[in-house]
Amino acid sequence: MTEMMLDIQNLRVAIPTERGTLNAVRGVDLQIAKGETLCLVGESGCGKSLTATAIMGLLPRYAKVTTDRFEMVGQDLTQRTDARLARMRGRDVAMIFQDPTSALNPTLTIGRQLTEGVMRHERLSRKEADARAIEMLDRVGIANPAARLTQYPHGFSGGQRQRIMIASALMGRPKLLIADEPTTALDVTIQAQILALLGELQGDLGLSLLLITHDLGVVASIANDVAVMYAGRIAERASVKELFHAPRHPYTRGLLAAIPVPGVTPRGSALPAIAGRVPGLIGTMQGCAFRDRCALAGPECAQDPVPRHIPAPGRFVECFKAAEVAA
Repeated sequence: MTEMMLDIQNLRVAIPTERGTLNAVRGVDLQIAKGETLCLVGESGCGKSLTATAIMGLLPRYAKVTTDRFEMVGQDLTQRTDARLARMRGRDVAMIFQDPTSALNPTLTIGRQLTEGVMRHERLSRKEADARAIEMLDRVGIANPAARLTQYPHGFSGGQRQRIMIASALMGRPKLLIADEPTTALDVTIQAQILALLGELQGDLGLSLLLITHDLGVVASIANDVAVMYAGRIAERASVKELFHAPRHPYTRGLLAAIPVPGVTPRGSALPAIAGRVPGLIGTMQGCAFRDRCALAGPECAQDPVPRHIPAPGRFVECFKAAEVAA
């Protein structure tokens, strides 16, 4: 039986605002097996980062987070507490944040930031923690790592800071790594290096990886499975090969159509775009959230769609028009 590193059912995040309750995540199911990579994709504002932050237990106290099932790294966290999640963060599960410039403290040395967590979790001495920090910096490709421990974040390039963030996440030797758009602020060459590094580390350390991105090119290069998120729900899940070759949701098809194909898409031509924008999620929502942007929408789309399982392991689509998209 496959060992699951993350198994969440019906994750919901509700945030009170002056205009009403923002239902930012509306019943998300996520499963990641040991050693596998799941990419969570979708437009900005669809709830990807909030989902990751909720899993890590880093949302503010006024945000209401509920699940029917929440198992992570072999522990049942359905009745989770802040203290239990705090003990797991950095040791069993770790997160790479989107912007290393803001995630790293400019007033603390790199060595202090890398070692603080493991000294607390594992009771390592300063010498032992520094030795592990040097090992991790070397593993992520930072030259002369011993001398770098005394430097501050401003002395590193953007790509180097992202590598330091990866080293920091790996210091506690976690089993599950969550990466929230780790290549967004980097140029294309550095993006490729960071993705290659994540793939290499995953193979060496046996990590399970939840990678959040809006770049489907990133997905194609690293994912085992893909979950397409829209308006706080999972619209479609499939293996990366099935998703790219046979999308079943109109939203997925629209995202794929917007990717230029080398040698096929004429240079300078306009790419197809999905009309409209992600709907507001304040209050309750009735029916398919994508129907106002969907060319296939019909009267039945005013009803709430349910996941339709397709004869393939772990594949489903939440759409009344899945057969028409396939055709």
